[in-house]
Amino acid sequence: MWFFARDPVRDFPFELSPEPPEGSSPGPWVLHRGRKKATGSPVSIFVYDVKPGSEEQTQVAKAAFKRLKTLRHPNILAYIDGLETEKCLHVVTEAVTPLGMYLKARVEAGGLKEQELSWGLHQIVKALSFLVNDCNLIHNNVCMAAVFVDRAGEWKLGGLDYMYSAQGNGGGPPRKGIPELEQYDPPELADSSGRAVREKWSADMWRLGCLIWEVFNGPLPRAAALRNPGKIPKSLVPHYCELVGANPKVRPNPARFLQNCRAPNGFMNNRFVETNLFLEEIQIKEPSEKQKFFQELSKSLDSFPEDFCRHKVLPQLLTAFEFGSAGAVVLTPLFKVGKFLSAEEYQQKIIPVVVKMFSSTDRAMRIRLLQQMEQFIQYLDEPTVNTQVFPHVVHGFLDTNPAIREQTVKSMLLLAPKLNETNLNVELMKHFARLQAKDDQGPIRCNTTVCLGKIGSYLSASTRHRVLTSAFSRATKDPFPPSRVAGVLGFAATHNLYSMSDCAHKILPVLCGLTVDPEKSVRDQAFKAIRSFLSKLESVSEDPTQLAEVEKDVHAASSPGVGGAAASWAGWAVTGMSSLTSKLIRAHPTTTPAETNAPQRSPPEGHPAPAPTSVPATPTTSSHWETQEEDKDTAEDSSPADRWDEEDWGSLEEAESVLAQQDDWSAKSQESQAGQVSHPDRKALESDWSSWEAEGSWNQGWQEPSSPVPLPEGTRLASEYNWGGNESNKGDPFAALSVRPSAQPRPDPDSWGEDNWEGLETESRQAKAELARKKREERRREMEAKRAEKKAAKGPMKLGARKLD
Repeated sequence: MWFFARDPVRDFPFELSPEPPEGSSPGPWVLHRGRKKATGSPVSIFVYDVKPGSEEQTQVAKAAFKRLKTLRHPNILAYIDGLETEKCLHVVTEAVTPLGMYLKARVEAGGLKEQELSWGLHQIVKALSFLVNDCNLIHNNVCMAAVFVDRAGEWKLGGLDYMYSAQGNGGGPPRKGIPELEQYDPPELADSSGRAVREKWSADMWRLGCLIWEVFNGPLPRAAALRNPGKIPKSLVPHYCELVGANPKVRPNPARFLQNCRAPNGFMNNRFVETNLFLEEIQIKEPSEKQKFFQELSKSLDSFPEDFCRHKVLPQLLTAFEFGSAGAVVLTPLFKVGKFLSAEEYQQKIIPVVVKMFSSTDRAMRIRLLQQMEQFIQYLDEPTVNTQVFPHVVHGFLDTNPAIREQTVKSMLLLAPKLNETNLNVELMKHFARLQAKDDQGPIRCNTTVCLGKIGSYLSASTRHRVLTSAFSRATKDPFPPSRVAGVLGFAATHNLYSMSDCAHKILPVLCGLTVDPEKSVRDQAFKAIRSFLSKLESVSEDPTQLAEVEKDVHAASSPGVGGAAASWAGWAVTGMSSLTSKLIRAHPTTTPAETNAPQRSPPEGHPAPAPTSVPATPTTSSHWETQEEDKDTAEDSSPADRWDEEDWGSLEEAESVLAQQDDWSAKSQESQAGQVSHPDRKALESDWSSWEAEGSWNQGWQEPSSPVPLPEGTRLASEYNWGGNESNKGDPFAALSVRPSAQPRPDPDSWGEDNWEGLETESRQAKAELARKKREERRREMEAKRAEKKAAKGPMKLGARKLD
């Protein structure tokens, strides 16, 4: 039977990189790049080949192997694994680069900042302090070749080959036998008499002075060059001189040296060092200290090295969120550090945390995420957005905090291109309908209209046809002037999505009504939009063959390319409403979209319109929404809309009486100027939107405004006249638009001036107001009877109980 000996090198779980060695230290080791076979993670492998006749060097290498394996300190090279055979020694450590190579690469890449050097030297001195004061060991090999830098830019002390005990129980210092290392020996070692009085750390502190000189001036040519500080910073020169002084007795202890350099205006007293020291002790810091630290961290990240941010700050931020109580304050620095990551790293490290953050109930966390969404939205794929992000984001539409509602609306500009058919055309439109109809903050209603104008091109053709015209028409009747402007500009931003018939019959009548708006900014935008739509109509009238080209986008599927045009048309209010919203929230936390009595003045050119000052107004009741839908009362009694009837919302008789008295144009102008919006068109539109919300069906929502009052008897349409031209409608796309059925007999053409239109209009409004009042009274009595029946069936509520929606 044959037995084969296993090769320990082949079975070693690490392998050397085929690249050439990164360099060899003046000691016996050669540094190679390597990786772990199982995971592929990078490591550094120090290799020593045993050669015949080198027993002394082999003993030094084995001693270094043992020291590195037993010493554990954050500033000493971290040992991972090792292999010892008769032919070689392998020591596996964290992935590092020799300090000399690192400094050269940093200088070539754009320069090395002084704060990086201050922290690196701080780490080496701290490692020496640990060895001398805690372990009673003398390093005996401090030089450029004994220092290594990891991927985060942290300096690590290695080169433990010639270390010995300061107590002398292990014998004297080992003989180096390498000329390159002898120039770092202090002058007192050349004194064979041994009369020089020195401390145990004196020799290492001299070598530390040599290292400082090399860091700032390059390789040390000879010991005499230490007399000239060269490029060493002025704040460090006095302390450097103490290290290379001829009297070893006055050389400071490493701990004392750190204390001196950390004094006010000292070389190591800067924001970068303070940040690193805090991160090293972050686990034992108080929550209030962590909050303050993360709040101030983002201000400094721009001046910190990129590697430090990626490999040291980022893990601490992720840990603070995952296991700590840092909360929303980690978001700003987290996204700032995320800019340094590749797309793959961002997906692996940041996105899982961001997705988890969206499920948080912390309002500060949610609003920070919404505000900074543009920094990470490109890394979110569509399935993640639709299944893990959007379901949590939509809760912001129902939040009682206006700031969250507003930021949620704005975030839809970024999320809309990634939403699926259901989320975009059903769920999102449902929330937009409710916000535009019922939100008590004018700027939020305005921004809802703005957002709809910008994402209109992403909607399906059927949704666009059902939603856009009705939504923008409603916005033009809003009491908040910027909302009316947003409605006009919404029409303009989506002008290519309407048929010529809709432009003539639905859009232009709405825009023409705004030409007498009390706000000049609204009138100006209305005139611009009217001219734009008229030019399209006129061009098609002149050349009917252009109709197909003009209406090519009307029935087309969602086209993200059009979104850019809409954004350029409507880049007017989303960013401009933030300050307005905050002012409105602070000044008028209970502002409602109902009637206001204070007159409004046009704002100066270039400034946002101030929020209207509100006065307590009659709340809108479900009976108000349902005045034109009596046939649905029975079905809605058991619907969620009944919750509106559990409170005493008051009466609208006063508003109706005011409405009945407005029988001329001047009265209308004064009403609009005072913020009054309780006119029939607005009530009818609100009724349509409310009924959709109560029924839970899109067939009831975003309806067109209620049909106008039937024309008085004797009225003829302009299309029924012969204006003097040839009446040939062949090929004319407007021919079908000019035919309007009328149930009334045609009066004599000469009777235009004989009718009192003003009296008829006034009588019609008074009759409608009286009819509405009667219906409300009937509805109120019915609901009171129902409430009485419910209370009798359920019994009295307990004291302090509150009925939830």
